[in-house]
Amino acid sequence: MARKFFGTDGIRGRANGTITPELALRVGMAAGLVFQRGDHRHRVVIGKDTRLSGYMIENALVAGFTSVGMDVLLLGPMPTPAVAMLAHSMRADLGVMISASHNPYDDNGIKLFGPDGYKLSDELESRIEALIVGDVAGKLADPSQMGRAKRIESVHARYIEFAKGTLPRNQSFDGLRVVVDCANGAAYRVAPEALWELGCEVITIGDKPDGFNINREVGSTAPEALMAKVREVRADIGIALDGDADRVLIVDEKGHLVDGDQLMAVVAESFKEDGRLSRGGIVATVMSNLGLERYLGSIGLTLDRTPVGDRYVLEHMRANGFNVGGEQSGHIILSDYSTTGDGLVAALQLLAVVQRRQRPVSEVCHRFDALPQVLKNVRYKNGRPLENDAVLKAIAAAELKLNSHGRLLIRPSGTEPVIRVMGEGDDRDLVEAVVNDVVEAVGQAAA
Repeated sequence: MARKFFGTDGIRGRANGTITPELALRVGMAAGLVFQRGDHRHRVVIGKDTRLSGYMIENALVAGFTSVGMDVLLLGPMPTPAVAMLAHSMRADLGVMISASHNPYDDNGIKLFGPDGYKLSDELESRIEALIVGDVAGKLADPSQMGRAKRIESVHARYIEFAKGTLPRNQSFDGLRVVVDCANGAAYRVAPEALWELGCEVITIGDKPDGFNINREVGSTAPEALMAKVREVRADIGIALDGDADRVLIVDEKGHLVDGDQLMAVVAESFKEDGRLSRGGIVATVMSNLGLERYLGSIGLTLDRTPVGDRYVLEHMRANGFNVGGEQSGHIILSDYSTTGDGLVAALQLLAVVQRRQRPVSEVCHRFDALPQVLKNVRYKNGRPLENDAVLKAIAAAELKLNSHGRLLIRPSGTEPVIRVMGEGDDRDLVEAVVNDVVEAVGQAAA
């Protein structure tokens, strides 16, 4: 059965549109009921990013959780991976992150983590959905058993120490000039502090959230400001996080952007050299560049591909014993340390490689030449364009033209009514042509 609320990354939508106080209240009730196991006093930790609507959603969730007898620990603005880590380390029954990640401020969302710090399974999300739309009136706590809520002040320091603890003892980044772009989001305090404590000279941008400016012309989805700042101050490296800091992109000393594929290649090779890489390879999505796959093969490593979405990467990693995975967009999952993508931890691992090799970032982070890749989006209102006969014929013809010199990927977005058409290959002109052919066919079918 199709799910009504949960998408590929929790519940997400426009604040006071899809994400209303009533929905947040019912999510709190439903999730609280599903995660009451045993007769101990149950509790949930709740973090958020810096969106104005976070206050509204946070209060509604608190009402929902306390009404079914769960105590609530409020973390304030914290990165998504910090919430996942704290849910586990603070022995909570559930972790909640209020965020729409890289989306604009007027969107928001609710992500849920189990007591082990991992995102919930489809089965658990379906159980929560059934309670959201069901009648929970008879399941509310007795007045004497209602939950309490309190704000926890020490969590920033706990997360910083956790992130630093992923590095070798006595690791120092003395002498590195770093620009960190916090996207006016959840990491605006913890990321600069962690880098400074490790010895970096830190220049910060995107660190003045006002409720409206999260991801606005800053962060990993808008890296131009960071690229300019790195050149301006002659920094050694730039670090771009997104609104909830679960993804990261890098800017080298020349002001050039380094994507998640290159970062995974650097980390994979480093882990291999140190004997830390499990299963002789990594996991990435179907969107990762063919150049990454070819490079890994050249150094004796494999690349397993999954559907788009960090949850699918993580599921494959857990099922098959991999400890490095991620997405081209900058979700880097290092499962030896984290249960989800962690932009700060991934950046620290990269800085350790840069410091050890004593080479410029432009050299350390250029592991392969990416094949030309073209991605275009086609918006549609209703129907199923990918089931149209003309579209299917256009896709088949495009794949025949590419033959063994590239690949074509067509998929619907998991968060909006958009068909994404991606092609890559050795010949950019050919890739452009086949993508345009498919886009035209999809556009006509969607009209």
